[in-house]
Amino acid sequence: MRILLVEDHLQLAESIAQALKGAGWSVDVLHDGVAADLALSTEEYALAILDVGLPRLDGFEVLARLRDRANTTPVLMLTARSEVKDRVHGLNLGADDYLAKPFELTELEARVKALLRRSVLGGEKQQRCGELVYELATRRFILQGNALTLTSREQAVLEAMIARPGRVMSKEQLASHVFGLDEEASADAIEIYVHRLRKKLENRGVRIVTFRGLGYLLEEVSE
Repeated sequence: MRILLVEDHLQLAESIAQALKGAGWSVDVLHDGVAADLALSTEEYALAILDVGLPRLDGFEVLARLRDRANTTPVLMLTARSEVKDRVHGLNLGADDYLAKPFELTELEARVKALLRRSVLGGEKQQRCGELVYELATRRFILQGNALTLTSREQAVLEAMIARPGRVMSKEQLASHVFGLDEEASADAIEIYVHRLRKKLENRGVRIVTFRGLGYLLEEVSE
């Protein structure tokens, strides 16, 4: 899952990004509101973390523009402002959660997990395709009772596919979930990750089907 982090304090941004990456998420880091508005209008994210006090466009304006586009991406606001009116203003604009600075990184991670659980899985703790189970809280894939060992790229591909049951996903769509803004998105590399995943899923009740010219579909294997 890709997360957008927008924070103009460079050291804090780096600390947050490292913590989130250490938890297994892909993180794009930006430092001003104009860049954030552009990224949110052109890229797909599972979650956005917005600082309120951003240069060029503040976090409230970025959030307002996002919601004006009918974009429902979950948003966690960060702020040094402790006034209730500011929190209320952010929530009224469409923020999903609010975290005042200073905060512990462990609390931020917990809130990120909770927001993703509500948005991606509709509050459920698991996503399932046949005998493949994805546990959002631990970000583990369990297949026939055993944990799958996956690289971070394989994990990102499989997360994207299991979150969209019955939907064919193109290489470009999968690449958008795997590669960050500072990386060269390679549709060809997706073929490699899909090939590796197929070998790990082979003869275990679930498979990835290719629809030539369209993309890939994760499906249960019927007996």
